[in-house]
Amino acid sequence: MTTTMPSLHDEHLARVIDRLRTVLRYDQVLTAKTDLYNRARVPAPFPVHRWAERVPDLAVLPESTEDVAKVVGVANEFKIPVVPRDGGTGLTDGAVPLRGGIVVDVKRLNKIHEIDLDNRTATVGTGINMLKLNEELGKHDLIYPDDPASYPCSLVGGRIGTSGWSLIGARYGHTRDLVLSFDHVLPTGEVMHVGDGIGRKVSKSSSGYQLKHLFMGHQGTLGIATKATLKLYPKPEAELTPFWAFDNYDDAYRCVQALAHAGVATFAGAVLFDEWKVAYLRRDDEAYIPQPADVRALVCTALYGYEDEVRPAGRRLFRIAKEHNARYLGDEISQGDWAARHDRYATPLHGRTKTGQVVPMSWHCEDAAINYTELPAVTRQWHAIVAELRRKTDIFDDWGMFAYTSANTGVDYLTEIDVGIWEQQLDDAAWTLWVDAKRDIAAAALRHGGSISACHGSCREGEVDLVPEELGRGYEVMADIKRALDPNNIMNPGKYLLDMAYQPDLRGALAALKERRAR
Repeated sequence: MTTTMPSLHDEHLARVIDRLRTVLRYDQVLTAKTDLYNRARVPAPFPVHRWAERVPDLAVLPESTEDVAKVVGVANEFKIPVVPRDGGTGLTDGAVPLRGGIVVDVKRLNKIHEIDLDNRTATVGTGINMLKLNEELGKHDLIYPDDPASYPCSLVGGRIGTSGWSLIGARYGHTRDLVLSFDHVLPTGEVMHVGDGIGRKVSKSSSGYQLKHLFMGHQGTLGIATKATLKLYPKPEAELTPFWAFDNYDDAYRCVQALAHAGVATFAGAVLFDEWKVAYLRRDDEAYIPQPADVRALVCTALYGYEDEVRPAGRRLFRIAKEHNARYLGDEISQGDWAARHDRYATPLHGRTKTGQVVPMSWHCEDAAINYTELPAVTRQWHAIVAELRRKTDIFDDWGMFAYTSANTGVDYLTEIDVGIWEQQLDDAAWTLWVDAKRDIAAAALRHGGSISACHGSCREGEVDLVPEELGRGYEVMADIKRALDPNNIMNPGKYLLDMAYQPDLRGALAALKERRAR
């Protein structure tokens, strides 16, 4: 459910701009149409016929925590929305302004403040991306191992705001594990330090509530992270990324869990690609060498570490794969496909209509967390939902599913279905069909004991309607926190349905939402 609000009146907007120019330089306040439209777009399918509803009134380019605090202070003074924007790579509209207002673009907060070789930490501005950071860390044989698909262009602040998921998280942990602490501007403009205890480089404290996780994954609704201290690891001496082919899904399904259960210390993750995904890769991925028609599923895994530990671990995993009827695809495909893992974030526009026509489709995914035992049932139900969507209209395409270990035990998997959408053909009717399908996909995840989202967040139309159902009483606590920390509802209003926090009867509003969904 997305609500929109008219942009600020010209006279009021002029006063806001004048006020901002007393706390920022002239060139830090952007009002040109190109600056604003470019900061309203995200990679996820977009209702382009309604783009004007999602454009900010202005954008700012802060260069310090103090700049951010001053901007948020002005926003509170005028009671106008603030939307943080980091790399703009998010897939659930976290950086899309639903109510106009001010977009705070943090890209100039990109300094490396310190590399502490003794404690193995780096303190950085949240506007830096992992690629640039690791170029500097590599000079010291270190890495910051947060490795999303959007690695070259996503920023540390966006990873904090979404509590991001890493492709090698089974080895090193995900964003929540890798960020030790950060400076955070609250919705009131106050600045606080968030971490375990007061120290910037402490990894575990029991002094009070664990607030760090509260201020991660909130999609900009609780403020803006500005400066973070990160864990560093030795740059791996070796990596091994074998890909195996299977002639049926069941063998591949059993194999991926056997690999996760092998107890290999260098295990960084394992992925299962289903038949629909293999078919998509055959026609789309330039780094992929087409496989024979009898390849119906793929499994890959990644090992990172020192040479003398990766080699024996690899031999163990190869034995396990062979026991599950796997065929190794060879070094060329395995190494090339893994190396291309970041390229797929901007997937080529190779959509197919029901008649086989090639059309320019954009990519969207739903990303539930699903336990291993529930994967086959969820896979069947999700494909059925997309098949029904395609039956109703020709602008959607099923680009397949993958399941990726979220931990080194294989307890749960990031389970993603990828859908192509012919955006140029979207209208209100097609958008409604898509929103309904997303709601059905989220409902299937909940029926099977999963979470609606493993990594991207669930604040878009459709799946967001079920967030209160997933969280139960926790959603009311979430609303209480939002209202207490953001009394004027300026921080990214409209996300996570948190406008309901400001209604006098929250439980009544939740009941009404549930009743509308039932109808």
